[in-house]
Amino acid sequence: MTDIKTFIQDFREAFGDNVPLPILFYYSDTPAAIPEKNNGCMFKLLVKAKEGKNVALNAGTVTCSGGKHYAGFAPLHERVYTFVSEKEKYKKTPQDVAECVSQLDIRLTDRQYLNFVRIDKAASFDGMEGLLFFATPDMLSGLTTWAYFDNNAEDTVSAPFGSGCTSVISYVVRENRLGGRRTFIGLFDPSVRPYVNANELSFVIPASRFAEMSQTMRQCCLFGTQAWSKVRQRMQEGN
Repeated sequence: MTDIKTFIQDFREAFGDNVPLPILFYYSDTPAAIPEKNNGCMFKLLVKAKEGKNVALNAGTVTCSGGKHYAGFAPLHERVYTFVSEKEKYKKTPQDVAECVSQLDIRLTDRQYLNFVRIDKAASFDGMEGLLFFATPDMLSGLTTWAYFDNNAEDTVSAPFGSGCTSVISYVVRENRLGGRRTFIGLFDPSVRPYVNANELSFVIPASRFAEMSQTMRQCCLFGTQAWSKVRQRMQEGN
């Protein structure tokens, strides 16, 4: 796996200076910052990491019962199944919700904190679960094409159903535990949309996959191709 300094240089060369740097996240018994209590969606805090502020979550600061479970801090209350189905209307029945949650195979963490740190504030990629990008459609074009470069699997880039925290954390932690090669697009959940920019989705690379992808960035279309240079120029110009 490449070092952070080299990756930032490559990333800036590939995507330009106007896109946000990605955020790495990891579990530990030491907080990356003083935990800040948050009411409701944890993305009220996570977007601060994009601005360069370290964020540390724990069982006491995540007040959303779904988010607390999807982050691996606590079992899921059964009332969530009814809430997601009958209140939010994201699934037809509570049983459908329960089936989706079961498929996530969430394992509760034995660590106290889940930290989110922008990569220029981190010392290394060691111990991370995944790398989170807040991406516009143009940026997603580059990220997904990079992911497809050395992987022909149909699920190379996946967009499974889930809340914002499920798509960013739960699927990624499981994929990393399995040593998998999938990457994940998320933030389609209407409940999380008010807390992110209108033209942004998430793209997350699990650590298990990033170990490979960090070696292929300069080999793929992000370097030395006319098509990507046009997209990069548009991002650089802010159009």
